[in-house]
Amino acid sequence: MSKKHPIISVTGSSGAGTTTVKATFDQIFRRENVKAVSIEGDAFHRFDRMEMKAELERRKATGDDTFSHFSYEANILDKLEEVFRTYGQTGNGETRHYVHDDLEAEKWGVAPGKFTDWKAFEAGSDLLFYEGLHGAVVNDQVNLATHADLKIGVVPVINLEWIQKIHRDKASRGYSTEAVTDTILRRMHAYVHCICPQFIQTDVNFQRVPVVDTSNPFIARWIPTADESLVVIRFRNPRGIDFPYLTSMIQGSWMTRANSIVIPGGKLDLAMQLIFTPMVDRLIHESRRA
Repeated sequence: MSKKHPIISVTGSSGAGTTTVKATFDQIFRRENVKAVSIEGDAFHRFDRMEMKAELERRKATGDDTFSHFSYEANILDKLEEVFRTYGQTGNGETRHYVHDDLEAEKWGVAPGKFTDWKAFEAGSDLLFYEGLHGAVVNDQVNLATHADLKIGVVPVINLEWIQKIHRDKASRGYSTEAVTDTILRRMHAYVHCICPQFIQTDVNFQRVPVVDTSNPFIARWIPTADESLVVIRFRNPRGIDFPYLTSMIQGSWMTRANSIVIPGGKLDLAMQLIFTPMVDRLIHESRRA
């Protein structure tokens, strides 16, 4: 954690909706004239696509059916912590990109399933923005949470998360429902032990809850829309949060606990704008004073 070089970390599993949160922050950064350098959690995977496939086969041969990208050991978390620490101290660092598909391959000049080379951040950034799987990990080897100034969790109810992942992977990656289901089952152990514990570290959690039947996510024909959802927003420390202001500005919202507010799903972007704009302004103000 550094007042001079702040870090915002958005954490959630595949299909949770972290990309949507990033898009909202991009709007805030443009409007508030904040120069942010962004890094992706995928850049810190330990293996490229073919290496991961080989590692999965090797582990399966030893009886380990739980290894996945969610697993700590599938990622270079010590490198991610080094990037967080270095940025907090100096405003410098480096990252790379994992190339998912042909469209990204054309952009980056690297084959799908491979990484680009490590490259230094552009100089003069105001803050570092992370979006990925492991932005608030605390374990025996690393403590990423201690380096981030604002930690955000994106955690839909589990059936909705699965529906979103199934539809995304089928549409954008050409996977079958059966293939995505196998991935979900393989990731469950690490989801419980590596992903979920991070959400006690996050400062603000967003949990989308559908109000339509999602009892069998593996046959759902559509992803529940924003208007078919509620969002529970939980603040780890509610001190300083102006709940009367939020409930007056977000029509249809109400408080359920002293640190929690529920909003209509269609008001999520508005809620994030109202909540995070003053937080970003505060971080930038303090960094410039420092």
